[in-house]
Amino acid sequence: MARKVKITGIGIYLPKRIVTASEIDMLIGAAPGWSEAKSGVKQRHFIIDETASFMGAEAAKMALKHAGMSLDDIDCIVSGSGTMEQAIPCNAALIQKELGLEHSGVPAFDINSTCLGFVAALDVISYMIDAGKYKNVLIINSEISSVGLNWRQDESSVLFGDGATAAIITKSEGFSCILTSRMETYSAGAAFSEIRGGGTKVHPRHYSEETKADYLFDMDGKAIFKMSSKLMNPFIEKLFSGTGLEMKDINMVIPHQASWAAMKIIRKKLKVEEPRFMSIIENYGNMISASIPLALYEAIKEKRIQRGDRILLLGTSAGLSIGGMVLEY
Repeated sequence: MARKVKITGIGIYLPKRIVTASEIDMLIGAAPGWSEAKSGVKQRHFIIDETASFMGAEAAKMALKHAGMSLDDIDCIVSGSGTMEQAIPCNAALIQKELGLEHSGVPAFDINSTCLGFVAALDVISYMIDAGKYKNVLIINSEISSVGLNWRQDESSVLFGDGATAAIITKSEGFSCILTSRMETYSAGAAFSEIRGGGTKVHPRHYSEETKADYLFDMDGKAIFKMSSKLMNPFIEKLFSGTGLEMKDINMVIPHQASWAAMKIIRKKLKVEEPRFMSIIENYGNMISASIPLALYEAIKEKRIQRGDRILLLGTSAGLSIGGMVLEY
């Protein structure tokens, strides 16, 4: 079902600290050049003193400026972040307060699908906007991965970076719309990407030297890739089903920036040429839910996509989930 919505403004915030691949090599005790060769990440941003709500608010201000709007125009705030600033309340409420809207009554809530958070939030909110429930929704994806990485897991820890994005979604009166979207979850892969501690199962009150690994990010990248690779082509067929679309009709594929190697293989499986495949991982790393909207921001900034172009947003996330959306930008 096509939905007449439009990305009216988009903004980002990147932490002040830039961490190079050579610094990561030293941190994990690897040979010079190992982390870049393994991950494809030359540099990424890590927080110094920034919070997730601060970064999200700064990205939102940039998006508002891009859209020519003010905070008074926003009637809903959604956080699609995969990481939490604190357990309660939700990130969106903390971002609302950071924006100075603590007495506004503007609804603020989270939609968390880890790396697919932006796509899931945009999908859900698009129905509400199309139905007239909201007029201008601020979707924010603010991620801090650096504090939760397990530096003993070399292959996963070298991938990630911190940062935030914000997008303003409004009703479209022109060609801009979401043409199709789909999400599938296969919880057989739930343990492939997880943080076990922090909830009610492994509660923080039971933290100890023996359990501390449960509170850090744990990922089996090979298992994720093996599972998602088998699912990808059938998923695309179902995503395009009934639309009349083929991959050749897509002007730009914007994938989750999972890893350089994974994106390269996925691009070849989908038979998409490099100019139509947006890769930014070398400068930012994997920024969880902010990866897809950041790549979208860069594509707009570099004029690699124009209004009316067909864009495929595509990725996998913890769950294991696979999700995609085709929109006319």
